[in-house]
Amino acid sequence: MGLKEKDILKRVLFYGGNAIVALIFVSPLLWMIAASLKPEAQIFSDMSTIRTFWPTAATLGNYVEVFTRVNMMKFILNSLFYVFVIVILDLAVNSVCGYALAKFNFPGKELLLTVVISLMVLPMEAIMLPLYKEVASLGWVNTWAGLIVPFVGKCFSIYMFRQFFLDIPDDLLEAAAIDGCGPIKTFFTIVMPISGTVYATIFILDFVAHWNDFMWPMLVVTGEDMRTIQLAIQTFFGSKPIHYGAIMASLTISAIPMLLMFVFLQKYYVEGIASTGIKGEQRAGAGEGLRHTLFPFFP
Repeated sequence: MGLKEKDILKRVLFYGGNAIVALIFVSPLLWMIAASLKPEAQIFSDMSTIRTFWPTAATLGNYVEVFTRVNMMKFILNSLFYVFVIVILDLAVNSVCGYALAKFNFPGKELLLTVVISLMVLPMEAIMLPLYKEVASLGWVNTWAGLIVPFVGKCFSIYMFRQFFLDIPDDLLEAAAIDGCGPIKTFFTIVMPISGTVYATIFILDFVAHWNDFMWPMLVVTGEDMRTIQLAIQTFFGSKPIHYGAIMASLTISAIPMLLMFVFLQKYYVEGIASTGIKGEQRAGAGEGLRHTLFPFFP
C-alpha cells in the first residue's frame, strides 16, 4: 500500500469515526423530534428498529396539545425576557470588570483576580440556599429582580473578558489616549468593536445556561405570570394526563433556540474560546504565567 492509499485510508477512518461518534451523540435529539411528531401509541412501539427515528404517521397534535394545555407562548416570552436581560447586563458589567483587571493597575488587583478565579470553582448548588435567603430577605421572591440580579455578576465572564483583553496591544490604547480618548471612550470606541468573538462566546454560554435553568426559577417563581419554559415543561411531567408525545414536543420547542444559536454563532464561539484560552497561555509562557495568575502571592 502506497503513501497515497494510506493517506486516503486515514482520512476515511478519521471522518468515518467522527461521523459515527456525532451520530451517537445526536441520536437522542433525533429521537426526541421524531417522537414529538408521532401519535402517543407509536412512540415506544418500534424502539428496536431504525424506524423509531422516523414518524410514519406524522402529526402536529402533540404541539397543539402543548399550546392548549398551558400558556406556552407566554412562558417562552418570559424566558426570552429573563435570559436576554441577564445576558445584556452580564456583557455590560463583566466586560468592564474584565477590562479593568486586564489593562489597569490599582491596589489589590492581584488579590481581586485571585478571588475571582477562586469563586469560579464554587458550584451553584453550594450557594443556592444562602442566595435564596438573601433574595427572600429583600422581598424579591416572585419578582424579576429575584430572577435576574443574582446572575448579573459572573466570575467566569470576568475571567473570559480579562483573558481576551490582555491580547489587545497596549500601543493601540496609548494611541487612542494620545488622540484625546479617555478610558471610557477608548473602551466603547476601540476595545468593544474588536472584541466581538468574546462577546458572542459569553452570549452563547449565558443564553444556554439560563434558558435551561430550572432550579433557580423553581425556587424564586411562585406564580403563573413569571413562569419560564422549563417550569412549563415540568407541568407535563407532573400533571395528568401524562402524554409523552406532548413532553417530547415541549422539549423540542425548548431546544429550538439553542440549536439556532449554535448554527448561526458557532464560528464566533470557537474563535472566542480559542482567543481567551490558548493565546493567554502562549503569552504567559509554558504555564509559568498561568501559575502566577492563579497564585500571584507565591514565588
